[in-house]
Formats: sequence, structure tokens, C-alpha cells
Amino acid sequence: MATVMQKIKDIEDEMARTQKNKATAHHLGLLKAKLAKLRRELLAPSSKGAGGPGEGFDVTKSGDSRVGLVGFPSVGKSTLLNKLTGTFSEVASYEFTTLTCIPGVITYRGAKIQLLDLPGIIEGAKDGKGRGRQVISTARTCNCILIVLDAIKPITHKRLIEKELEGFGIRLNKEPPNLTFRKKDKGGINFTSTVTNTNLDLETVKAICSEYRIHNADVSLRYDATADDLIDVIEGSRVYIPCIYAVNKIDQITLEELEVLDKLPHYCPVSAHLEWNLDGLLEKIWEYLDLTRIYTKPKGMNPDYEDPVILSSKRRTVEDFCSRIHKDMLKQFKYSFKRNFERVGKNKGHNYNTLKKVKFYNILKKLNT
Repeated sequence: MATVMQKIKDIEDEMARTQKNKATAHHLGLLKAKLAKLRRELLAPSSKGAGGPGEGFDVTKSGDSRVGLVGFPSVGKSTLLNKLTGTFSEVASYEFTTLTCIPGVITYRGAKIQLLDLPGIIEGAKDGKGRGRQVISTARTCNCILIVLDAIKPITHKRLIEKELEGFGIRLNKEPPNLTFRKKDKGGINFTSTVTNTNLDLETVKAICSEYRIHNADVSLRYDATADDLIDVIEGSRVYIPCIYAVNKIDQITLEELEVLDKLPHYCPVSAHLEWNLDGLLEKIWEYLDLTRIYTKPKGMNPDYEDPVILSSKRRTVEDFCSRIHKDMLKQFKYSFKRNFERVGKNKGHNYNTLKKVKFYNILKKLNT
């Protein structure tokens, strides 16, 4: 482990010394690929040593979505959990009060959202320090990450936490790279692009692929991608999660400082202790989760507006809706149609395969014969 850590440090030092320009792009791309491979080796599950699975981190996923509270110690994560869910998580003036993962549930707009109070992470968590590996591994399973920051501490804490999460393969508020990477049996590295590239060229792509022992592949870019984007696609283990920065303890800063924070993207200023702007935080969580509520109406009865069916942003087909109601419903499924009597299959279609775009559906089941 120490050898891997030393190799990582040596590469990071060399990258810091290297000037960034076209002449060094090839060399930096190679170093980034080596660094990604070493981090993957470092973070691979181990049967012994610190940082393995621990009590309270294997939390069963429940509800319609999951949100994780991530931050340094004593920034107010436990207080937020207590105020939002009513679940007790110990609060004290000293650091590392929370030593395990405490789950709670928020019921908001008919959806049940699981909120996880994760132990405070420290700098170097991505390298296995403390219990950082367990904390960040749990954060990878969340549908949204809530990074809690202390308003009276330097805003540089934000970048430190982002670095720890990125080192573990978590990409915050980003979309997957719009590029195609396909291995093949022969033909060498074929590099094409539909746009002008300022970051990647054929030599850099070959160097990165060579580090992964890939000598035959098609790489197609549809935007000005970077070496990091290509490495993320080759690694294939990255997760892209929406993130909100909850700046806590705003009651301890001036109005001028608050106005500056309010202009930053993805930020939500709150005071957990005084319960300031908690409604605004819930509204932002709902927006970033991008959930869809479907209200059911049994034949001959009024619609049920109290208990909607909740669908995630990535699973909104008619098939997903039927699965949420009952697994046997798909077996009896015949077809569904919209209000204009246009028929819709359970998982096929063009403009009508997602429920978000349609207000009314009728679902017909096969008659038992």
C-alpha cells in the first residue's frame, strides 16, 4: 500500500512541475492514465487492513431516492438530519461525533427520500485514510449528494471535498462524456472527431490507450473532450451524481457575505440550528433528484392524489411504471394509450416512451381466458 501511495505522490508531483501546453499534452495524458490506474488499485476492496467494510455502512436502500450528507467533521450534518427527518443523530461540539452512517427518511411531495448522515471525512479519504473509503463508497450509491459546508470556515473546504470524491470516481454535476470508445480486434487506434480539438490529438489518445494495453480501438469525439474524459470512459467505473452545496451556519456571517454565497452555482445557504431556509433546501433537493409523480386512477374511481407512484429520472417508461405497481402487471400488460387514443408499448416508442412527457395514460391488461 505504501508503495502505491508513493507512486501516486511521485506522479502528482511530476504533474505539478509540468507546464500545461500543447507540447506537454501527450506526457500529461500518459501521467493521468497512470494515476487513474494506481488509484483504482489503491481503492480495490481489501480483505485486511483499515478502510474495509464496517458497521453501519451497509445501509439498506429504502424509499424512492437516496441523498447523502457529506462534509468535514462538525459542519452540521447531524443537525440537518435531525431537523429534516426527526431521526436522532448525536450532536456535540467536538469533531467526529458521528462514527457510523445514520439513515433517516423525508416525506416530501408524496415521495419518500432516504437521507444518510455520513461520518465526517478528512483530507486523504480517497487514499484510504480514516474511514473515508467507507464514507465515499456509500456516497456512490446516492442519487444526490449534499455537501455540507461551514459558512465561517474557508470556502477552500469545498474544493478539498470535491477532490476526495473525484479521486473515488464520483463526478459532481457533470454529464457522462459525449464520446464513443469501442475496442476491436485489429486496425490500430482510429481517432475521429466532429469538432475542433484543443485538448486531445491522435498521439495523446494512443499514449493513454497504450497505458491500458489497448492497441486496437475506435475513438469518436462529439465535443472538445479532455484526457480526463477519455480516461473516465476507458475506466468505466465513474458515477455522475447531482450535488448541492449546503452552506450551514449562515447566522454567523454578515449579509454581504451571504449575498456573495447566494450567487454561486448549486449553493443553498441554510442554518440548521435556527431552521433557516430548510424549505428552500428541500425544494432544491427535489429539483436535483428530478423525480416524477404519477397519480393512479382505478377504473370508475377518483384519482388517488395522496399516494403517487414515484419514478426516477432514468426510469420513466410505461414498463417501469407497471413494475412499481406490481411485478405481475407486466405479465398481464397488453398495451396502453394516451388521451388521444394513440397506442403505446411498455418499452417501445419514439416521442411517447417516457411518462414525463404525457399527462394521461390508460393501461389495458390482457383478459384471462
